[in-house]
Amino acid sequence: MAIFDYQFIVNAPLATVVAFHHDTSALRKLTPPPTYVQLHDIEPLGEGSVSRFTLWVGPLPLHWKAVHRDVSPHGFTDVQAEGPAKRWEHTHTFAEISANATRVSEHIEYEHAGGFWGLVTRVLFAKWNLFLMFTYRKFVTQWCLRKAT
Repeated sequence: MAIFDYQFIVNAPLATVVAFHHDTSALRKLTPPPTYVQLHDIEPLGEGSVSRFTLWVGPLPLHWKAVHRDVSPHGFTDVQAEGPAKRWEHTHTFAEISANATRVSEHIEYEHAGGFWGLVTRVLFAKWNLFLMFTYRKFVTQWCLRKAT
């Protein structure tokens, strides 16, 4: 099992950061190009809510079904119920640093499948690629919430 951790600070109140991540449109904003997200069925974030979407990486469609758990004002976990990886659990944690600053912590535990999709996820979810993806997410989150303080 592979593990990836990433943290960053957003100059915005905790409630604002949580609201941004609970917004169902956040996935589109947080997905770096050239990947395109096609949303199929996105339920409002809540315990047991389901999101179905396709991540288009060039001509490759990665069909994904995520189920959310441990939803609270301080974070949530999305678990891949169907998708390209053998296992994927992504925990988002939000911690108040001050009245106008929030730490966002990302923790992912994942395993690669076998066959063709295993090769694809070994490239897409390589630690260097995840680092680039979450650095993009950091800048987008900071940009979108820059006037929240």
